[in-house]
Amino acid sequence: MTSPVAYLDRLARWAEAVRLDALPPAAVDAAKLVLLDTLGAMLAGSAEPENGKLAALAAARAPSGGAATLIGHTGRADAYWAALVNATAGVALEVDEGNRWGGGHPAIHTVPGALALAEELDADGRALIEAVVAGYELGSRLGGATIARANVHSHGTWGTISTAVAAARLRERPAEALREIVNLAASMTPANSWTPALQGATIRNLYPGRSAWQGLLAVELHGCGFTGLPDAPADVYGGILAERFDPDAAVAELGGPLRIERNYVKLHACCRYNHFALDAVLALRAEHRIDASQVARVHVTTIPFGLRMADPAPATPLAARFSIPWAVAAALVLGHAGLDAFRPTALADARIQALARRVEVAADPAMSPRRDDAPTARVRLTLADGRGLAGAATVPRGDAAQPVERQVVVDKFLALATPVLGARHAGEVVGAVQDLDRLKHPRDLTALLVPLA
Repeated sequence: MTSPVAYLDRLARWAEAVRLDALPPAAVDAAKLVLLDTLGAMLAGSAEPENGKLAALAAARAPSGGAATLIGHTGRADAYWAALVNATAGVALEVDEGNRWGGGHPAIHTVPGALALAEELDADGRALIEAVVAGYELGSRLGGATIARANVHSHGTWGTISTAVAAARLRERPAEALREIVNLAASMTPANSWTPALQGATIRNLYPGRSAWQGLLAVELHGCGFTGLPDAPADVYGGILAERFDPDAAVAELGGPLRIERNYVKLHACCRYNHFALDAVLALRAEHRIDASQVARVHVTTIPFGLRMADPAPATPLAARFSIPWAVAAALVLGHAGLDAFRPTALADARIQALARRVEVAADPAMSPRRDDAPTARVRLTLADGRGLAGAATVPRGDAAQPVERQVVVDKFLALATPVLGARHAGEVVGAVQDLDRLKHPRDLTALLVPLA
């Protein structure tokens, strides 16, 4: 068994040593693409009414206007408020990337805090990339080493560590301080449940915003002289929020392929656990050229957690994003599971409502979201003429194990960002992110992330 000091020391030394010049080109490209994808999620989410009001609140509380951009808005705030607002917006529409090897959604727990603090400190693009890679890696590794309790949601839970590590790197803290900051951040972890997501309560969207705020605070608390436990991740995750915490798993293959290179990009605007069935259903729809009116009923067998996502009549857009029957029915009716499949107008669509009631969900204990060697969903469509169509899916398209071309991610960003920024402005963001390692001032990027006056 790895001792507490040993595994945390290894992680801290690794995070301190991250340098752009030593990163493989593929890792740098992956970091830029993850940043672009996350910016798209934040821009699209910024248009939600409650997020607009939250941004206005943040701007109103900012002394002298603040140094950090409220993405998608013209106001500014300090790094704390900007990180909270931007991270909250980034999960609102369920289009932010994730990592099935651990950590849930590391980018939304790393990028908002890193970008806001980089802007406040006027750190260059190289430092921002290094901070994002370090924060993403440690958050994903500590999240992956945690077997969370059944109702513990990954959003925010170890996001404090992701943000804290990124912030510590931007503030050039040494490895010994990094280890202590990880311990402080772990003890500041929000305890978040799945229930609000499943019931469609948007307080769930604040989870990564809260953890971003706490992560930034952890670095400053360390500077104030606050102390943490010798092994806070084991105490909080293993002792409270998880069934088990495995320090050895946190450092397994450390120094090998980076987690940011092994992520997944969401190509459906809903919970990842819908994607298994959606890929299978949409493949059948395209292959057999069927229309939703031909479908009498649908049977989905998927991972055990899918049984908690079986509500056929979600009451809110957020709840719809966590409903397998709704996502499948909308995909069959509309031909996709993009943003429009979960808008209020879609929730009022009688065709989707009726078909969702005819979608049955069952579970197979052998299915796991981390597996790529076995199905994660099997679907069977029974047509009105009596025919049956069967299909299955393993790793969804967009995962590192089933990658898409860079242009697919760019096109996704443009689709999310253009309604907020306009086409020309959105295209300029793509170019700025691609040139991030040559960026001298973060403002050269963040200035593009607000609507044109």
